[in-house]
Amino acid sequence: MDGVPTSESNKALVRRHFEETFNQRHLASCDVLFAHDFIEHAVAPFGPAAPGLVDGPAHMRQTVEWLIAQYPDLHMRIEQVVAEGDLVVARVRSTGTNLGPLNGVIPATGRRFDSYACHWFRVVDGLLAEHWAVRDDLTSMVQIGVITPPRPPAGEASGSTSAGSTGAGSTRAGSSEAAGAGAPAARRAWRPQAPPTVLA
Repeated sequence: MDGVPTSESNKALVRRHFEETFNQRHLASCDVLFAHDFIEHAVAPFGPAAPGLVDGPAHMRQTVEWLIAQYPDLHMRIEQVVAEGDLVVARVRSTGTNLGPLNGVIPATGRRFDSYACHWFRVVDGLLAEHWAVRDDLTSMVQIGVITPPRPPAGEASGSTSAGSTGAGSTRAGSSEAAGAGAPAARRAWRPQAPPTVLA
C-alpha cells in the first residue's frame, strides 16, 4: 500500500543514513532521517553507558562530528543489509586514519583501522527511531596502536631451550624433575620449577 513503509524502503533509509551522514558529511540529512524521540542503546568507545532517549538529529550530528575529528577520512560501507518488520540490520565495514586526538585526549597515531560492526535500527513512521550496535572496537584500537596485544615474556616461548643444550629433547636445567618423567617437552618448558628440597 502507498505510504506504508516496507522492508525495502526501510533498508533504503538505513543506506541513506550511512552514505549521506557519514560518507558525504551531509549533516542536514539527520533532520529528515532521525526521529526526535530516538533511543540510543549503543555505548560509544570509552563511554560509560548508553545515552538512552535523546534528540535523534542532534545526537547523530554530534556523533558524526566526534568521529570525523578523530578520523577525518572515515568511510563506512554497508556490505549486507536485512530487514524484517520495522527492524533493519546492516553489516558495515568502517575504515579511517587516526589523525585527531582519540576521544579528544590520546594523541593521534597516524595509523589506519579497518573493522566491522553490526547496526540494528527500528523504523517508526519512516524515521530511524532506535539503534543498537555490536562493534569490534578492540581490533580498531589495536590497529591504530593505542592497545598492544599481550605476548609471552621474552625467553619464555613454548619449547625454548637453554644455551648450550645438546640434543632436541634438552630443556632448562631441572625442568625434567619439576615436570615429571614422560611429560611433553613443550609443557616442561612452561611449568615452574619446584623449590629445592632442604634436608634436615
